[in-house]
Amino acid sequence: MDTITPPGLPQKPFTDPHAAWAYVAEIYHRNTGFIREQLLGLTRGRVPKGRVRAFYPEVQVTSRSYGKTDSTLPYGYLHTPGIYRTTITAPDLFKNYLIEQFEVILRNHGGAIEVGESSTRIPLHFAIPSTERIDGEAINALPIPLRDLFDVPDLQDTDDEIANGTFVPPPGGPYPLAHFTAPRVDYSLQRLSHYTGTEAEHFQNFVIFTNYGFYMDEFARVAERYMQEGHPEYDSFVEPGGFATLNQRLGGGTSGLRATRTPQMPALHLTMPRNRGITIVNIGVGPSNAKTITDHIAVLRPHAWIMLGHCAGLRNSQELGDYVLAHAYLREDHVLDADLPVTVPIPALAEVQVALEKAVAEITHLEGIETKRIMRTGTVATFDNRNWELRDQASITRQLSQSRAVALDMESATIAANGFRFRVPYGTLLCVSDKPLHGELKLPGMASDFYRTQVNRHFQIGLRAMEILRDQPPERLHSRKLRSFAETAFQ
Repeated sequence: MDTITPPGLPQKPFTDPHAAWAYVAEIYHRNTGFIREQLLGLTRGRVPKGRVRAFYPEVQVTSRSYGKTDSTLPYGYLHTPGIYRTTITAPDLFKNYLIEQFEVILRNHGGAIEVGESSTRIPLHFAIPSTERIDGEAINALPIPLRDLFDVPDLQDTDDEIANGTFVPPPGGPYPLAHFTAPRVDYSLQRLSHYTGTEAEHFQNFVIFTNYGFYMDEFARVAERYMQEGHPEYDSFVEPGGFATLNQRLGGGTSGLRATRTPQMPALHLTMPRNRGITIVNIGVGPSNAKTITDHIAVLRPHAWIMLGHCAGLRNSQELGDYVLAHAYLREDHVLDADLPVTVPIPALAEVQVALEKAVAEITHLEGIETKRIMRTGTVATFDNRNWELRDQASITRQLSQSRAVALDMESATIAANGFRFRVPYGTLLCVSDKPLHGELKLPGMASDFYRTQVNRHFQIGLRAMEILRDQPPERLHSRKLRSFAETAFQ
């Protein structure tokens, strides 16, 4: 079968980051538009006379020296002389990000950003926007399968070898320029819409994960108040389905429709220019959900994410409603064992720890030693078995005691470990909701005023912590602690 492709576009060098991005966008839109037009023609009965094929844009830079730079940023470096490449998708979504990465590389290494067409095929499923509806009945009625005419997703292109540090480039390169290939990014962009009910464009760079619906309700209440009062920073509040409430400061009003069904892991967004606002996601229960959603949000390259949820307190001195600030993690979640061995330590990040501690002080009006009355700092154990209490208590208690754990949950270590794996700054602040080792369980209706007050404060602390992190310069937040020996230049 013949192959039908759009005319080839030449590779071009650029020293202007904005011009480089514009050419990436030109190639991407031309090639995805070509695939889309062929599919729309097929729905009208025009069968292509060959296999339809188009390619992702590709960015390439070349380093000719081991020379060092004086930049304080932890990214933007080409670690070895040679060629570095990556494929690019969704250039409109990643415009600010891409231009920043181009600027840093040019500033550190000079030379040019070379942009052209790659040899990586764009799958049909990733060329069609998730918001566009295609006449499925017309396609199903055709006597020929779509995969006979169009390229489909290939799992060979969507692995995490680069991020995991297991990818071995050929001697002399080309070396990877980014953690994720274009097909891997496209895969996650589609999954985000499916799981959270909102498109990737609404996600903000500071993300809160929770396992309790109260925090979602509080976020919505606060966000709606911000919009009504004309908050000076946040522009809109976006809910599942893409329903957006605009800040009164900007004219107010709403757009879009709320989701007709609650998504599996609903997300809410307080938006700011350049995606500097705050997103919250209710991941539900369990490490599988925690890994799934962080696998996908990671491709958006957020600046930080934290876990804000409930846990089991393991110390007799703790009370229901006390807080736990994780400084280490006991990983018994198992979902990341194949990607990140349990022998790899997951360190606490000072920048996030300080922001959380500062937020606790601001919201509770307690400082220094006084915070120890309501907050413990220590190891958080994350188990994949929700009914761990039903197993042999002696072995579990011994393990928890040896690890010095002060709290146990099912998500925190997974979120921290995936933050470490994907170079996204992470942190954990939990609220004690029961103490199973001491027979202290919270029954319906017996929550104390202290507990209810602490849960409300817990949300406020998380929100404030993200605002504190947002005010930090990128070279401080994206520290070198998360970078390996031969890192990609893109953040």
